[in-house]
Amino acid sequence: MMKQQTLIKNARIVNEGKIFEGDLLIEDNIIKEIDISISVKSADMTVIDVEGNYLIPGMIDDQVHFREPGLTHKANIETESKAALAGGITSFIEMPNTNPQTTTVEKLEEKFAIAARSSHANYSFMFGGTNDNLDEILKVDPKSVAGLKLFLGSSTGNMLVDDPKVIEKIFSSTDMVISVHCEDEATIKKNLAKYTEEYGDDIPMAMHPIIRSEDACYISSSKAIELAKKTGARLHVFHLSTGKETKLFSNKIPLKDKKITAEVCIHHLWFSDKDYAKKGSHIKWNPAVKTSKDRDQLWKALLDDRIDVIATDHAPHTLEEKNNPYTSAPSGGPLVQHALVALFEAHHQGKISVEKIVEKACHNPAILFDVEKRGYIREGYFADLVILDPQNPWTVNKDNILYKCGWSPFEGNTFKSRITHTFVNGKLAYNNFKILDVKAGERLTFNR
Repeated sequence: MMKQQTLIKNARIVNEGKIFEGDLLIEDNIIKEIDISISVKSADMTVIDVEGNYLIPGMIDDQVHFREPGLTHKANIETESKAALAGGITSFIEMPNTNPQTTTVEKLEEKFAIAARSSHANYSFMFGGTNDNLDEILKVDPKSVAGLKLFLGSSTGNMLVDDPKVIEKIFSSTDMVISVHCEDEATIKKNLAKYTEEYGDDIPMAMHPIIRSEDACYISSSKAIELAKKTGARLHVFHLSTGKETKLFSNKIPLKDKKITAEVCIHHLWFSDKDYAKKGSHIKWNPAVKTSKDRDQLWKALLDDRIDVIATDHAPHTLEEKNNPYTSAPSGGPLVQHALVALFEAHHQGKISVEKIVEKACHNPAILFDVEKRGYIREGYFADLVILDPQNPWTVNKDNILYKCGWSPFEGNTFKSRITHTFVNGKLAYNNFKILDVKAGERLTFNR
């Protein structure tokens, strides 16, 4: 049987800290050859001349909420994986706070079955920890999932793990990467009671970072880190939102040797508390978007390698839900379609190099979660690739939003860069605002 070949010519290839001009040959699902110039070998070969645009590895998003099963009026694996491809994300790791929650091996396998049928991108899941499912956690094969997720602060889906003995037991009992949502529940409850007394349910959205405060984040993340050091657990702290927390992390050793790592999300790098006046609940996330000083410190820690990974925490809700008063408007928003172009916007502003974007959004998630043969442009690796034109402006509007929820916090924003092609396992799956009728996504495998 003839091998399917695609030749990408005249690309600016971004990989492992370098940008070089060259060609890349895809054969079936893998990267067959990378060279300065590769000749067309047969009439059947598809040739794409990218005319000096960037060719980067597909982004690996280590934190998404695709809402399936049980919350599919907001999103599902099919719709959101398509939006991810449009955003240059070729692999995602999805969270356990669905309905039912992914807290048994049986529920985990059901999710894998859904994704095998419907995902357009590569997929894996996190297994959820609770106050009473240690037996199930111990049944999980670490080679079969990305890792374990613990909510040490309550958020959508109410999977709060708040028993210190249980948390210590989990930390001591597994070699899996333990990813944590860190916000201190007692601090949040106290702050919420104070402002509910003052405003009732209609608390101004600008109070969100005061209720879910710097203290709430720092108390929880510093405790988790202390416990990880005590137990030797492999800890990954999700969605840092404060400058104060960045001081808890180190850049003294390479990522592959770190036991304690951190992630920052697009919204905490982009928005600040000044944006609540205009955006309201559309930028209500947990943890909250905080001050511009916090944002600057997050950028600094990202660039000096105290923060290891950039993700989205894509977490859609319907507009109807988001338009509720403060106490009933859920936290979270859709992001996968616009994350990479937002990072390139920061590049245009001089905040980050293209090489650093690729390191934090593609290489590092692969290192951190031991993802097999993805996240790099290397011969023999799966051909998960994105072509990006850095000078091809477009504006986010209702007509080009692919999320099932139909809205974006970036609506009305013009991005300078455009994703023109996304390949998943060697197949062209997205091309210039069109999702192609190809379901090439595969289950992620791990080198463990």
